[in-house]
Amino acid sequence: MYTSIQVNAMLGQMQRGWPLPDEAEFLSEVSMRQTWRWFGPKDSVSIDHMLQAGVEGVVTALHHLPNGAVWSVDEINKRKQDISKTLFGDDSGLTLDVMESLPVSEDIKRQSNDWRSHIENYKTSIRNLAKCGIHIVCYNFMPVIDWTRTELAHRLPNGATCMRFDLVDFAVFDIHILNREGAISDFTSEIAATAEARYDQLDKEQISQLVSNVICGLPGTEQGYSLDDLRSELAQFNSISAEKLRRHQFDFLEEIIPVAEDCGVRMCCHPDDPPFPLLGLPRVMSTEADYKTLTETINSPSNGITFCSGSLGAYSGNDLPGMMTRLGSKVHFMHLRNVKRETEGDKVSFHEAAHLSGDTNMVSLVQAILDEETSRRELGRKDWSIPFRPDHGQDILFDLETNSQPGYPAVGRLKGLAELRGIMMALEASNQKNIQENIFSRV
Repeated sequence: MYTSIQVNAMLGQMQRGWPLPDEAEFLSEVSMRQTWRWFGPKDSVSIDHMLQAGVEGVVTALHHLPNGAVWSVDEINKRKQDISKTLFGDDSGLTLDVMESLPVSEDIKRQSNDWRSHIENYKTSIRNLAKCGIHIVCYNFMPVIDWTRTELAHRLPNGATCMRFDLVDFAVFDIHILNREGAISDFTSEIAATAEARYDQLDKEQISQLVSNVICGLPGTEQGYSLDDLRSELAQFNSISAEKLRRHQFDFLEEIIPVAEDCGVRMCCHPDDPPFPLLGLPRVMSTEADYKTLTETINSPSNGITFCSGSLGAYSGNDLPGMMTRLGSKVHFMHLRNVKRETEGDKVSFHEAAHLSGDTNMVSLVQAILDEETSRRELGRKDWSIPFRPDHGQDILFDLETNSQPGYPAVGRLKGLAELRGIMMALEASNQKNIQENIFSRV
């Protein structure tokens, strides 16, 4: 059972006089590698849970180390050891496939204070990861805050909960709680008026919850902020435009990528989440044009993309299957998730949908990934297998009784992974008749 591009690949092999692989071998070489994000030993989702979900590899980070610090070989190997054992001490058989994220400090993004020493530490960390056999490193270049939501447990009609970004609630936070200077000009007059009316109806507990949802536990630094901390951090970016932030990213990569090349490490930048400016901060990784600029300016096999279908999918102007087709040669890592846009415009409200229920055509996107993998195999690329993880998930069933990391429940992600596996198998089966007629009848 093969896709059409797999058929063409095998026809090419026949024309070159190469032997055809057997079906099991060929499929195993082109299937997307299934991974799962893990937040370390304190994660409520265990190594055993990952084994039962049937994943092949693990995506993690050393969350306990401060940003800008060196990741030592000892610390990396400790995390590998954590992954290698089940709760009963048996060999898990799981591998550490991707480090997500090796954080880029705010000093590097601003080019201030200790930024040069942080870059040198980053280089050392890359070398140490390579020594430990880890060759894919995900990072982001979002200033101050990482992925941002206004609700962490939005109740859906079927009783499941999910993360949600409500533009009006965010305007409430930005204009009336944070009291950021000039915030009101970042929203339409209609959104600003609705936000004012909503703020007037919130009690202290609701305000506190909104603050927690936006800034506590979800920052790009892996550290927490108070409102005063956030105001201070934002002030340090007042003079940094999107153009300047992009230049700082290129300066960072010009230092980092040669080291990554020497070590055989593939760096891949995660998109902005959501893919539009917030809190007056610049965004530089939100669109196809952004990624085209990134990969053309620093043109190296070690400079690539973390393709997150949820982050990119929150902007209606992003054609995800098309982006994968056009930029696929630079994609080192996939986050497969779906979002449902609730409003229209450049800035939107949205929620985390089930993997097959959002605005992204997941079937077309997976087909584009499989096509890219087969193309790489034809070219003889050693990195033909693109790891993916089912990113985010709705809390369902027993998830609703478990205090898991927001967006990372066990059952909800397993549901998403099962749906994605179904797509993969269906696409592989769809051209069985073509194979019989175009390949095996000629052998």
